[in-house]
Amino acid sequence: MLLTQYKPGPPQTDAQWTLPFAGAHPRPGHNWPTFTVIAPMSMHTDVLIVGAGPAGLSLAISLAHAGLQATVLELQGESQLAQPAPDGREIALTHPSVQTLQRLGTWARLADHEIGSIREAIVHDGPVGQRSTLDIVAAGSGTDYLGRIVPNHALRRTAWEVACSTEGVRLITGARVTQVRTTPTHAEVHYTTEGQGVRVDAEALQAPLVVAADSRYSAVRRMLGVGAQMTDFGRSVIVCRLSHTQPHEDKAHECFGYDRTLAILPVQPDPATGELLCSAVVTTDSADAQQLMQLSPQEFAAHVQHHFQSRLGDMQLVGERHIYPLVATYAHRFSGDRWALLGDAAVGMHPVTAHGFNLGLSGVERLTAAIVSARGAGQDWGQAGVLASYAQGHHRHAWPIFQGTNTVVKLFTDARPMPRLVRQAVIQASRRIPPIKAAIVAQLTGRSPWTLLADQLRRPPFFPRNSR
Repeated sequence: MLLTQYKPGPPQTDAQWTLPFAGAHPRPGHNWPTFTVIAPMSMHTDVLIVGAGPAGLSLAISLAHAGLQATVLELQGESQLAQPAPDGREIALTHPSVQTLQRLGTWARLADHEIGSIREAIVHDGPVGQRSTLDIVAAGSGTDYLGRIVPNHALRRTAWEVACSTEGVRLITGARVTQVRTTPTHAEVHYTTEGQGVRVDAEALQAPLVVAADSRYSAVRRMLGVGAQMTDFGRSVIVCRLSHTQPHEDKAHECFGYDRTLAILPVQPDPATGELLCSAVVTTDSADAQQLMQLSPQEFAAHVQHHFQSRLGDMQLVGERHIYPLVATYAHRFSGDRWALLGDAAVGMHPVTAHGFNLGLSGVERLTAAIVSARGAGQDWGQAGVLASYAQGHHRHAWPIFQGTNTVVKLFTDARPMPRLVRQAVIQASRRIPPIKAAIVAQLTGRSPWTLLADQLRRPPFFPRNSR
């Protein structure tokens, strides 16, 4: 039986209350329309979410805004979640993703120096400066930037802050999930908490739906018996911040070398000193990555500066270097009876196209829409048939990006002669064929590629732009 069933009418039991219909605005002289909430004591919440990363917390906030109750379980402690340490990762956000964060209220909590802009993206093939590049700009998209860039730890912090202050969101920290069960009527999560240095069993929680948002190596996904396609690239990525003496002009560079790949991402200057900063992302085989990590800060900065042909002037390492293995994952299914996968638990992307968290936020929007639609129709939102719309829509959106990204990575990291020729042909074709650029810009800005294409194509002189 569901925790909440919404239907007009007077209360029927002692365990009922009424809520305004989400998004409704009463006309003058009229009362708020309401739905009756029936709350059997056998259920603890409307949706259980495992994982208090940005995706899981964003879903909890989104559901609470729609009038549902969400409970989030997370292994980390409250202090780690409230003040997450910098992890070196900078997250590129598309326009639709920024709009989602604005709707949730987390965007407004970011500091000005935490929000950077990407106005141009430049793809280099081979040594920097030796070949023509693929330049992607926002011109014709109706905006002056392709996307924003924000530190991952800032996104985590602001999501936690908003979740803590949002009515309808319950947060359980220090919770280690030990078992997830699904029945025809509900999902059940068993977990332990720590008390006086010893982990003890807590009361199992029940809800119509459980959502796994606990990383690309999701333990909950395995407990649900769902496999995943895992692509181990045999490479590692090193991320860090560097100071430099020449301005980056809000340009992001992706430099596909024959041994290493270097991304230079524009971030805001240091708020205290005004020092110019960028983020460097070095991708190489795991053995080479370990050698780079052993270099002194000065030697490492010199390597990056040399790879980038000193285009940003002298470089110095700022803070620590962080290293991560490169493994992409794609779950075999995104939903089933009483469960759904979200964020990296559904799709764990290679970072080269910066689509990971963007896919997570699009999943938040789709899953919220499916649950709220089912609730409005008086349906059980934990049933497989209801969740199928989320799974199908998310797959249609994510699969081409996932496969395309992996194909690009394999092609642009293959140093053999034939792949090198194909790489250059791909870049030259992308430079000369407007639909390719239009599709990329549309993905980043959320605009129709056909509108962008029409703006890019040169009109004949006898058909002026303002004619009808």
